[in-house]
Amino acid sequence: MTWQVNRGKIVYSVSCIFVVFLGHLEEDREQCDSEQRVNQTATMEESKLKLYSSWRSSSSSRVRIALNLKGLKYEYKAVNLLKGEQFSPEFSKLSPLNYVPTLVDGDMVVVESFAILMYLEDKYPQHPLLPPDLKKRAINYQKYIAEEVGSDEKLSWVKHHMEKGLAALEKLLKDHAAKYASGDEVFLADLFLAPQIHDALTRFNVDMTQFPLLLRLNDAYNELPAFQDAMPEKQPDYLQS
Repeated sequence: MTWQVNRGKIVYSVSCIFVVFLGHLEEDREQCDSEQRVNQTATMEESKLKLYSSWRSSSSSRVRIALNLKGLKYEYKAVNLLKGEQFSPEFSKLSPLNYVPTLVDGDMVVVESFAILMYLEDKYPQHPLLPPDLKKRAINYQKYIAEEVGSDEKLSWVKHHMEKGLAALEKLLKDHAAKYASGDEVFLADLFLAPQIHDALTRFNVDMTQFPLLLRLNDAYNELPAFQDAMPEKQPDYLQS
């Protein structure tokens, strides 16, 4: 049995230890173990991650995918970018740059999607986002992917530059992609690709038939719940246009 440091739980732990040492019945031991698991679960819930996010933000989507892949529960904190909530005094205290996504993990605050992904990779090693092979890792770092554009940008301008980026990705991945962007496992590049392809298809009406490799990857992403649950239309602040 382990000692509990939270106030109000020490008596419980001591009693469980006495149950073991005094040789009480097996069911008493099981009851103590069950109570301990409940307390451990409650403690984990108290320290649950918080993600300040916006449903339409592709950079937020990639962080949501990472959290899903790593099996990390988090509280979704919606930030309405159109209403300027990212500039509110409360949010500015967390994110002086006024960016989403912003991740809060206990007393740790991490801003900007790539920084958040690297933080999650270092602290929560389950389901690694980077392959061990250096060449494949380099491909994952090469992200010719446009960041979220402002709502005031003209659609034609955005579409033009998005198509240029997608064309570059099609060429870049030609010799490296398999089932996913850099092999048969999901890695960092896929987290960047999926939201971008989704935006191209649903938001900017890009003719994706000119990018058959990216379309094939998109089909693979559509089969993964971790990806689909992170898409804009699945978020609590989603607004159908």
